Amino acid sequence: QVQLVESGGGLVQAGGSLRLSCAASGGTFSTYGMGWFRQSAGKDREFVAGITKWSGASTHYGDSVKGRFTISRDNAKNTVYLQMNSLKPEDTAVYLCAVDHQGFGLRAESFDYWGQGTQVTVSS
Repeated sequence: QVQLVESGGGLVQAGGSLRLSCAASGGTFSTYGMGWFRQSAGKDREFVAGITKWSGASTHYGDSVKGRFTISRDNAKNTVYLQMNSLKPEDTAVYLCAVDHQGFGLRAESFDYWGQGTQVTVSS
């Protein structure tokens, strides 16, 4: 079945930008809604962004990242991206790629599979 490999994490200064990638293999990527969650020490997993299987249809963002992060997908490459701008220290977390097999990718409770994650650290 689907396998997710996140990349692009690292250490950046506050105000900087970072682009995360999630490459999917197996399954049928074009039928999945995709999303990003994040998890930091002592906190619950937080929904960051989601996108429907129809890349031009609809996206949804958590309140804390609206206006700063952008999710996109390239079905030809079986890849979903998260462009993160104006990063803040509170964005520090492990970012996990996620699959919504129903295809919508717009409701946090609809995601049912996550990758291993990539660490993002934002210094002040």
